[in-house]
Amino acid sequence: MENRKDFLRLVVDRELNNSPIRGVYLVTDEGIRLAERVKVAINSGVSVVQYRKKTGEPGEKLSIGLQLKKQCAEAGVTFLVNDDLALAKALDADGLHLGQDDGSPLEARRELGPRKIIGVSTHNMEEALKAQSDGADYIGLGAMFPTDSKEISHLAGPEALPAIKERVKLPVVAIGGINRDNGSQIVDNGADALAVISAILGHREPGLAAAELALLFNRRAQFPRGNVLTIAGSDSGGGAGIQADLKTITLLGSYGASAMTALTAQNTRGVAAIHGVPAEFLAQQLDSVLSDIHVDVVKTGMLFSADNIGIIADKLQQYGKKIIIIDPVMLAKGGAELIDREALAIFKKRLLPCAYLLTPNIPEAEKLTGFTVSCEDDMQRAAKTLHQMGARNVLVKGGHLAEGTAVDILFDGKNFSQFPVPRILTKNTHGTGCTLASAISTFLAQGEPLPQAVARAKEFITAAIKLAHPLGKGHGPVNHYMAAQKVRCQQGVPCQE
Repeated sequence: MENRKDFLRLVVDRELNNSPIRGVYLVTDEGIRLAERVKVAINSGVSVVQYRKKTGEPGEKLSIGLQLKKQCAEAGVTFLVNDDLALAKALDADGLHLGQDDGSPLEARRELGPRKIIGVSTHNMEEALKAQSDGADYIGLGAMFPTDSKEISHLAGPEALPAIKERVKLPVVAIGGINRDNGSQIVDNGADALAVISAILGHREPGLAAAELALLFNRRAQFPRGNVLTIAGSDSGGGAGIQADLKTITLLGSYGASAMTALTAQNTRGVAAIHGVPAEFLAQQLDSVLSDIHVDVVKTGMLFSADNIGIIADKLQQYGKKIIIIDPVMLAKGGAELIDREALAIFKKRLLPCAYLLTPNIPEAEKLTGFTVSCEDDMQRAAKTLHQMGARNVLVKGGHLAEGTAVDILFDGKNFSQFPVPRILTKNTHGTGCTLASAISTFLAQGEPLPQAVARAKEFITAAIKLAHPLGKGHGPVNHYMAAQKVRCQQGVPCQE
């Protein structure tokens, strides 16, 4: 009877909030260098690994499984075996995932022991309820969308999730065709985990893909939601730089940390002086933040010197940061140069290839690419060139063009997306670049996929420009406060008119 009580307690402890089955649930493929790709994904946000090996000799399966188990154990990641009870037992895996025709959870638990986690694939309410009554610790539900990894005979769809979550009191892993752009819908509908194969292991950068998917779960966090580190210079006038970044991050609902690259004496009329921060002290700032605070997104602005840029590139690599938004600040609003030729060369070589998203305006795109940008076709050409230089995604901002519509163009390496808004005739645009990049960073940290993060940030900066009040004798700052109020009201968040 004592064993029975222990068995029941352990099963209950694995349910819902106490279950390790949550977040990004990686199912392995049959590709080469599997352990290498899985390790990178684990280090970038994967919470569960399901070892799925349908081919190969038993010895090979065991050898690869031992490598994966070691990696998971070192990272504190749950390691499961797919549909192979004998292999799960030989590997002493954390648990076993069963298909509908692969036996019952009770039988598996008798073989593996009461402390192991047993999951069952299901396709509808009836199968989900049966798995629960049979003693499963979690269910897989699918398919959410059509997928290339296997033929789909049961398409549950995202709309099945809310009803099943209401009646099944176990963690639900959504399966099938999930990627960065549709995963947010699955999270919103209640899935506890997203099961993916090719969305991570088929990506040219599995770590980046894992980081993108892991961020989607921040959608459920309480405010402040997500953490953003800004690395930039100070604006004593408060309209741009670190000050604009932290205003934006905070007002939009995330937590902002900072590392200072330079101090400026500036106001709405321009920059009077710049005092660079020693690279060694910048390194200390970055170590202090990144060794202590979980940072979801890093945003860079004015970097000042070649030494600073080298330090930043080294630290981002050291701490494994993947979602890095780089605003290549090179000119102040009044025309002052903010980066010299040596620093620009190091920027291109060391930091630009780290960019998850690069956000140049037209003068910056021209400086980086070396050619003139005078129309939307040129903007697309510049975006392609900057992508070839290493940036994963590029947003070329069209505010400097003369047309009546201001169009920003996003290039993801394959497709272009346009974000047009009517041009606003005003001189109060100080801090627009810093503010836009910080808003994109904030929405990414809150779980928005990149296209949606850009679209929402564009709405925010447009409102901030429209609502700007004259301040000072030059280019006044945008209105962060009122724009954030407008955005949060549109989200249904309580706000002050």
